[in-house]
This record gives sequence, structure tokens and C-alpha cells, in this order.
Amino acid sequence: MHEIHLLYDQYLCGLMNVCARSVCYGIRAIPQRRWRTRSGSAQRRRPVWSALVGCWISPTWSTGLSLGDHPGWPVHEDPAAGTDGLAAVLVARRHRYDKVSVCGYLADVYCLGVKDALGPEIMDEFGPRGLSGFRRSFFSGYHGDPLEAPIELAREVVFGSIVYARGLGFEPHPDFAAAETHLGPWSGPSRIAFGKQGNPFYISGPNDDPRTVIRTLERTVGTGSFDSLLIADKARFDQTRPTYG
Repeated sequence: MHEIHLLYDQYLCGLMNVCARSVCYGIRAIPQRRWRTRSGSAQRRRPVWSALVGCWISPTWSTGLSLGDHPGWPVHEDPAAGTDGLAAVLVARRHRYDKVSVCGYLADVYCLGVKDALGPEIMDEFGPRGLSGFRRSFFSGYHGDPLEAPIELAREVVFGSIVYARGLGFEPHPDFAAAETHLGPWSGPSRIAFGKQGNPFYISGPNDDPRTVIRTLERTVGTGSFDSLLIADKARFDQTRPTYG
């Protein structure tokens, strides 16, 4: 029961490590640029997608999902890993010269959609302070190496989970707005059937408000039409949390 919560907690620790490295290494975020119309009103600049450098997704991302026939999608299911339901995606695009622009996403593919996002972050493509180390930190909460993935799969997982979650009454994390355009255009609908085996399955995280989530699900899909897994004993959970030195 605790494996999912430990994974999410490890992911948050990894995310904090990534943010700390961004400050230490001088990695900077790209500001949200705006342009002005002839009437003088400010609007967000139309997105321009630079060349894709790489796209990665967490192992076991597909556990419990119905994918259909997609031979080009990497799949590595391991029920014993305890990571089902949380998929992390990292997308790197060319910035200039030896620099890349990177965005990351954490998607609850069973219920809540995008729970967290970061970037765009500018960093070296190579070297000890570059993309490779950043990617390693980003996926440090998972068992096993991230899988190289086509950008189409990243769009399906991230955008598709958002559409699914909205149908249940949940919106993506506010930070997703800044990272959204890094994925490129997506028309939908997703070819993935979200939810665990097609049904909403809420697994509470350390920063969730479970009562609000349960009430929302009862309102949108009805009592008995979803499954949930909650932390019943917070003290016991704290005792099992990993420590980081």
C-alpha cells in the first residue's frame, strides 16, 4: 500500500533536487513572452517548436492502462515496482548552440491528471551539469531507467490524462501552463484508455486533500463507480519514508 506514496514522495524529493541543481548550476527558466496586438493588448506569443533533442518516460508508465496496438511505444511493466498510476515525462528541445530547453511532467494516469510540472529550464546538453544529470535526478524516484519515447506518446500521456481528469472534475497543476507548449500540438482524442483497467482509481498523495477528491468523484461519477487507496496511518507512513542525506 505504501509503495505508491513512497514513489510520489521520492519524486518530490527528486524534483526539489532538480530545482536546487538549477540554482546551483545556473540553469535558468524561460520567461513567458508576450506580444502586443495593434490595439495594444498583451497576448502570449504564438508557440514556435524548436527541434526535439529527446523525450523520456518513466518505466512502468503503462501498468493498468489499455493501449491497443502501438508497436512503437516502449512498454516495461513490473507490478512489483509499485509505480503504477504515476507517469513522469521529460522533453528536451534545442535552445541554441550547445544548450537545451527542458520541461517535465508528472501525470496521475488513473485519476487526477497532471499533478506537477516544471520548466522550461535552459541547461547544457552535455557535461556534468547537463541534460544527462538532470534526467537522472528527474527520474530518481523510479525503479529502473527511463525509457526513450516518441514525442507522440508524451502528448498522449500528458494531454490525454488531463482530458480524462477534467471529465472527473480535476484541473492540471497551475505550473503546467508554462510547460504545455514544449509538448507540441495535440488534437486528440487520446488512444489510451485511462484509469486503472478503465476505471477511476484515486491513490492519495502526500499533498492531496483526499476528502475533496473523494467528494468530487462521488459527484462526477457516483459512489461505487471508482476505487480509492488512502493513507490510513500517517505515523506508520512517516516511519517507512526514505531519508535523504
